[in-house]
Amino acid sequence: MGRIFKALIVLAILGFVGLTAFAYLGDLTPVQTEVTKPVVLDAE
Repeated sequence: MGRIFKALIVLAILGFVGLTAFAYLGDLTPVQTEVTKPVVLDAE
């Protein structure tokens, strides 16, 4: 039972480290495109 608990703790720590590394090093920038849409103003 102790080995399973220790393995779960190690996996949780490795997962946290991996997630943190991906957040800092991963390319998460969105693709930017120009959007043009005509606006019709119906003011009387």
